[in-house]
Amino acid sequence: MKIVVIGGTGLIGSQTVTQLQNSGHEVIAASPNNGVNTLTGEGLKEVLQGAQVVVDVSNSPSFEDNAVMNFFKTANENLLPAEKAAGVQHHIALSVVGTQKLQASGYFRAKQVQEEMIKASGIPYTIVHATQFFEFAGGILQMSMVDGKVILPAANIQPIASKDVAAFMAQTALQQPVNKILEIGGPEKFDMVVWVKQYLQATHKSYEVASDTHALYSGAPLDADTIVPENAVSLGKTKYADWIAIPENQR
Repeated sequence: MKIVVIGGTGLIGSQTVTQLQNSGHEVIAASPNNGVNTLTGEGLKEVLQGAQVVVDVSNSPSFEDNAVMNFFKTANENLLPAEKAAGVQHHIALSVVGTQKLQASGYFRAKQVQEEMIKASGIPYTIVHATQFFEFAGGILQMSMVDGKVILPAANIQPIASKDVAAFMAQTALQQPVNKILEIGGPEKFDMVVWVKQYLQATHKSYEVASDTHALYSGAPLDADTIVPENAVSLGKTKYADWIAIPENQR
């Protein structure tokens, strides 16, 4: 089976490609680096020829509201019709747990548009909603910095290792489309403050960390469980304390 991974050289994509190659399938890592650009349409017709499955794990290089909307809208305006013309039988896209509840955020509005375009495309699909990755703790810390302090939403988080996301994406690529959203998350639910403090301790960084019920997450307010799965079909096996204890170059 020929499987094309859009965004196949990134964090999730590269691991998904490796897992699928180990299963003995023909797998193409498609990205601008190797001549496939969903924003311009360059290389799409060629790379999709003979493909049965497309896995889209691409992400916008900019999270600014207009830029991220342009990325997901334009990319899917090019990608989905090209897939239909090529006879692709299963489109799998990676999205985020809570997307539909986070529409105050420009990023999540753009992800919602992507999901609606997939549903309307006529191509059998599976949309995977994953929780935030372990690797994003530092980024969440930085975007929550206020006057030298880390002010986090008073909410829970259920982070997952990127390798566990990639394993699920690879598994999904070998199954039949379900034409719905599947939620996945990590094995443990944390108060967001507790999780970020674990990250700080493990990385030997020192910041004052507090929670605030009015603090925003990527521009959107959170309830206690907005970004944890409601009905996860799979939970990653990797625990955060075990993962963060491994040297970064060995994870």
